Amino acid sequence: MEKLLDLLKFHARLSNEQLAVMLGTTEAAVANEIAKLEKEGVIKGYGAIIDEERLNKDLVTAYIEVKVSPKPDQGFDEIAATIMQHEGVESVYLMSGGYDLSVTITGTSLREIALFVSERLSTLDGVLSTATHFVLRRYKDKGVVFTTHCRDERSLVSP
Repeated sequence: MEKLLDLLKFHARLSNEQLAVMLGTTEAAVANEIAKLEKEGVIKGYGAIIDEERLNKDLVTAYIEVKVSPKPDQGFDEIAATIMQHEGVESVYLMSGGYDLSVTITGTSLREIALFVSERLSTLDGVLSTATHFVLRRYKDKGVVFTTHCRDERSLVSP
């Protein structure tokens, strides 16, 4: 099962026949295992990793650190559920360390994300503070390299 999941994580477009050959098993066994993992909720979905810059899309991604005061008997779950319902929110994680929740959001402009933070996120009951970090360039995402060569284009200056 673990080898199958590793293959699907990076090569979800492989056919069951190809997966069976790679795993040394039958196509039917692979199909049954995938169906079981989907039914159990281990496999949540399949998706492509897209380089938005090559599509010339003007998308902005931000990571937001959120400090919250959890409600008794509900912990962080209620506020996390509220945050993840907002359009553009891609992920919400409970974190250890200096803040409680990590929120990843995508929008069409810095202003759109700023308005989300100031009008929707920071006004939620229990939110104590936020810190927003904007992605300037993606070099690697989910194991996929986005830039093949990082060339330093600064001029050399010597005394």
